[in-house]
Amino acid sequence: MANLKFSPIEHPDRMISYWKRQWKVVTAVVFYGVIFNGFMSIGPILQGHLIDTIVSQGTLPTILLQAGLFVGVILFIQIMRFFKRYYVRLFANRTSAVMRMMLYNNIMNQDILELSKEHTGDLMTKAVSDVDICVEGMRKVTTEIFDTGVLMLAYLISLLAYDWKITIASCAFVPVAMWLAERLKRIIVKYSKIARAQSSHVADLTYDNIEHTVLLRVNGLEGKNRQTYFKELDDLESKSVKANILENSMQPIYNVIALIGIVVVLYYGGENIIAGVWTVGMFSTFLTIFIALATKASKAAKLFNSTQKAMVSWHRIKKYLTEYRQKNTEDRGSNGDGSLIVEDLSFHYPEEEELVIQHITFIAGKGDLVGITGPIACGKSTLGVALCGLYPYLGSIKLDGVELKKYSEVEISHRVSYLGHQPQLLSDTIYHNITLGEDGDIAAVLQDVCFDEDLKTMQDGIHTKVGSSGMRLSGGQQARIALARALYRHSPLMILDDPFSAVDMKTEETIIENLRSHYSNCIIILISHRLSVFPKTDSTIVIHSDRKAEYGTHNSMLSSSKLYATNYNLQMGGKDHEA
Repeated sequence: MANLKFSPIEHPDRMISYWKRQWKVVTAVVFYGVIFNGFMSIGPILQGHLIDTIVSQGTLPTILLQAGLFVGVILFIQIMRFFKRYYVRLFANRTSAVMRMMLYNNIMNQDILELSKEHTGDLMTKAVSDVDICVEGMRKVTTEIFDTGVLMLAYLISLLAYDWKITIASCAFVPVAMWLAERLKRIIVKYSKIARAQSSHVADLTYDNIEHTVLLRVNGLEGKNRQTYFKELDDLESKSVKANILENSMQPIYNVIALIGIVVVLYYGGENIIAGVWTVGMFSTFLTIFIALATKASKAAKLFNSTQKAMVSWHRIKKYLTEYRQKNTEDRGSNGDGSLIVEDLSFHYPEEEELVIQHITFIAGKGDLVGITGPIACGKSTLGVALCGLYPYLGSIKLDGVELKKYSEVEISHRVSYLGHQPQLLSDTIYHNITLGEDGDIAAVLQDVCFDEDLKTMQDGIHTKVGSSGMRLSGGQQARIALARALYRHSPLMILDDPFSAVDMKTEETIIENLRSHYSNCIIILISHRLSVFPKTDSTIVIHSDRKAEYGTHNSMLSSSKLYATNYNLQMGGKDHEA
């Protein structure tokens, strides 16, 4: 975090903080901006002198001197312009990077429940599109303070020096263009909000359609879904046009209004030439500066509209731009016995009041394999989630003698591995999917999940890219890579939710034997509908539909639990295959 570009920022929800943070860059912008825009009016003045010299039939050396001075000043001005634009772009790029970093940090530190409420498409639209629009608005403001504000002031001072009466009369329409832009503020903000919301909705639909492409095709819904998607795209186009049309189409109108004063310049300027007050060069200078001033005024009016549009995006991302939070990376260590003691555990998701699991109590030690089963929606997976410490819980979960809620997130990540019932693969290599950025040997863990033979058929071996942008894998292969990831760290507690649903019985049995042999220092919680491996468990928990639970060994549960005995015998064909 020492790098300036990615260092955190104080008060990231205040726009002024981004200018303060890069005060050196902003100082450079001010320096070059003032010089560039301050000298801009000198160009037309030197041009007028050159014209007068030519008209008065000055000597060739004099003309060449005037021309050289004019070209030199223009070149100097453009060099100043280059540096000013360079530092403005540097400010914008760094601000964009910092905003994205702060937004990313906020998302990564969000409570699991709050994060689950977010829509992927909406988050992506805010993290990419809204940040870009907001930063572009900040860049334009930074640029136009000088390219419009300072420059218009320099132009106005130059015009007043030539003739203050003509200047006031001709510039009377400039404020009218700016007033009109200000009056359109509410309308532009209204339509911009509608367009940004529709953009987020379309992004959500896009992610959803990509994720469910196979489902849509298999069920013949692709055509119908495409029509719905195109309808939403048309709606987005319509709303975007409404949002942009006032901002962009009004530019010529602002320009025409600001340039009405050219009639005054032509009329009274012509009179000054006839009266001998002005030379042709002076008239040319005044006219050139006025046109530049009027043009800048129309752009300033458009800038108001662009800024208003940017503010819509700013308010959309503002709540995500919170103080940078550094996770506690300290691990206090432990000298406990590696036990898991669960007492009277009850749990409900924060957005619900009804308990999903109730009064669960059990004990497990190093090397224990605990099987959890029960009917659909009885709370098996919820028990696995509760044991991860991701959500608040009632009762007690002590891991290695310490209450789970007292561990930091980093400490939990060092002690608990979790495999959900849906394997999630990153768009990366098999190696990085398992190690998650660490360096280590994965040969043993691949063998433990029976993936070593599959690997032989892959040309790039462990460096084969998988996930959404990689090699297409079978359900069983995905499940085993995800299982290998959960096993890689040899965490004291490993929670495996339905890890064998996509593998055959023989592979399942081999993996269980490997778990028994190679992970004797770990507690393994196995959540599954398939009971074929339950004879190999040290203890079994059966959760009923009424949330009540029964405990015991496999053999004792066959005798005492009608639900367990019935399900086991049905799956085994009436035979008790004991280990």
